Amino acid sequence: MTQFWEEHSRDATVEEMMLDSSAKLLSLEEKPEIILLLPCLDGHSVLELGAGIGRYTGHLAKLASHVTAVDFMQNFIEKNQKDNGFRGNITFLQADVTNLDLPNESFDFIFSNWLFMYLTDAELLALIQKMLGWLKPGGYLFFRESCFFQSGDKQRKFNPTVYRTPAQYNLLLTSAASVSGDSGFEIVMSRSVQTYIKLKKNQNQVCWLLQRVPRVPNGHQGYSTFQQFLDNQQYSRRGILRYEKIFGEGFVSTGGLETTKEFISMLNLRPGQRVVDVGCGIGGGDFYMAKTYGVEVLGMDLSSNMVEIAMERAIIEKIPLVQFEIGDATKRSFSEASFDVVYSRDTILHINDKEALFRRFYTWLKPGGKLLITDYCCGERPWSPVFQEYVKQRGYILYTPQEYGQFLEKAGFVNVQAQDRTEQFVNVLNKELGRTQDIKKEFIESFSEEDYNYIIDGWKEKQHRCSLGDQRWGLFYAEKPMEIIS
Repeated sequence: MTQFWEEHSRDATVEEMMLDSSAKLLSLEEKPEIILLLPCLDGHSVLELGAGIGRYTGHLAKLASHVTAVDFMQNFIEKNQKDNGFRGNITFLQADVTNLDLPNESFDFIFSNWLFMYLTDAELLALIQKMLGWLKPGGYLFFRESCFFQSGDKQRKFNPTVYRTPAQYNLLLTSAASVSGDSGFEIVMSRSVQTYIKLKKNQNQVCWLLQRVPRVPNGHQGYSTFQQFLDNQQYSRRGILRYEKIFGEGFVSTGGLETTKEFISMLNLRPGQRVVDVGCGIGGGDFYMAKTYGVEVLGMDLSSNMVEIAMERAIIEKIPLVQFEIGDATKRSFSEASFDVVYSRDTILHINDKEALFRRFYTWLKPGGKLLITDYCCGERPWSPVFQEYVKQRGYILYTPQEYGQFLEKAGFVNVQAQDRTEQFVNVLNKELGRTQDIKKEFIESFSEEDYNYIIDGWKEKQHRCSLGDQRWGLFYAEKPMEIIS
């Protein structure tokens, strides 16, 4: 690695740093994009790993109380110090991150741009454990890497870079634990860098924001994180494609395209508006909104399997108005008034504090912005034993449609409509069940007889739970007031 960077750091230029002849243009466009994805750094202590010539060091120093900028190439450090040394809040450190030793819980935020791809899996796992120690509880890690293949056009005699997939990074970062085992990382956000899509039609530049959180033994039914629980249980890749076979191409929620068209028509979308789809699944509704109404859509889902499939479909669809990210809606931050619409289909059943989530949605929306949600709900308690077991096994947190509407009103929304759509839900279940039975042979050929029986039995169980009055389905519409009265 030293030999590689000695060859590509002789003049300490941005072209060498980024290994690309278009580096100046790329850097100009991507820096504001990256900065917008960072958490608030006011008064915080920042560790920048792989700081290079300081493309980000100066801006981090403007925001934070102190920055420790680390790089293992001396001439990069010297260039960074020459350009940013006038700031009194930066410590410049020449060091190899694999041998770096820093005090525990000494940083609020760690920033890294193109570093992990130069480490082996063993080196990266060791560094992840160190970073969990260096960060304060609740601290954040932001990193960005080249995935799949080389992006820069700089010729290389040899290339020691490890081009991992996003899924490999997800697993490495979320599986590791601190030395004591009591904390680990959870993904707040992961997405492709839009500058590279725009300028190079390249989706392989991917960035992540993660947070150090406590590890709760058996807190996610044996999995380290809720995301791992989702991706290994209900939303395994096979499970997702199995659902798609029932709901229709591009969809993994009740009614597929039919209910999507009906509910989206309530929003009166206009070209140029911005929509965030929370729990976007594999993107069918997002492609529909963009193609039909000309709106920009950000699809967000905590399941990395869902987003991976959505991004595969996006390459085929070639609709630049639609972008996807792995995102935790309970932690994801956007500037106030970023969106015209918040849209969500059968997702919030996983969220514990729904009122707090709705308050986040409220801040994301512009004045007059609209919210539309469908979600699994419940009837009045006490529930039947069969429904109690179902909710426990899935990890759902359910409320009645009326309670749901009250949460929205408490969050500040007006013109709230909380509709019990269980009758429509049952009718859709009947259609989907019949359609699946009609394609039994095709379904079994695509999956298995076990998968077929799982779907058929599952749909019949939904019908039964609805007949008991326990399982309900709600449609919720609300608006942010045009004028906020303080």
